Amino acid sequence: MAASVVPDETVGRLVTYVDYLERLLDQEVATVSSRELAAAAGVNAAQVRKDFSYLVPYRLGYFGTPGVGYEVRRLLYQLTRFLGVTHERRVVLVGYGSLGAALARYRGFAARNFNMVAVFDVDPAKIGKKVDGALVHGIDRLGEVLAQTGAEIAILATPASSAQSVAEKLAQAGIRAILNFAPVVLSLPRGVTVRQVDLSREMQLLAFRAMQDGESARAHHDSLPEEERQREP
Repeated sequence: MAASVVPDETVGRLVTYVDYLERLLDQEVATVSSRELAAAAGVNAAQVRKDFSYLVPYRLGYFGTPGVGYEVRRLLYQLTRFLGVTHERRVVLVGYGSLGAALARYRGFAARNFNMVAVFDVDPAKIGKKVDGALVHGIDRLGEVLAQTGAEIAILATPASSAQSVAEKLAQAGIRAILNFAPVVLSLPRGVTVRQVDLSREMQLLAFRAMQDGESARAHHDSLPEEERQREP
């Protein structure tokens, strides 16, 4: 079974399991059940076992001990190895505006072995500066710097108007995975994975859910008998 057939939803849950297992490890918890893992991911225990079945072709299948559960440390190692975060992944950032600056200083990347090795921008005033050890380069040096650093992942935080052209340059230079914060859908060749993070869209979804929840709460309140409505805080 090739890694490409693993559904994104499964990969997302595996990441959730890793986060949960790391918390258990910090608390010195030795074992965990599939039911506990399921609760952490919002699924059932059968789904957890199905998710873990994707590890089997990689000789990483570990099904725990009946009545005992999974060894936290061993399972955490296998999942992080499967996800490819047990060794350093070199990352570049393109676009050093307000959002890019925040992403460049985000400590969570280093905690997951993502090493930001270079930053790119078109503003001459920013080129030559250092961001936590990563030098800001002009976009014209993209191919050269990527070849020097061996980066394989790019974070794209450019304006929408330039995102497609920059993404194409990244793909041509050998980047095979892009985390796109630009508010535009990218069209790239097969073999280049793109994950879209649209902050505006997410805020609109949150606003809609908040409105729905508020209306639901008001409808519930209005449906109660008068004496119960008066008792509600």
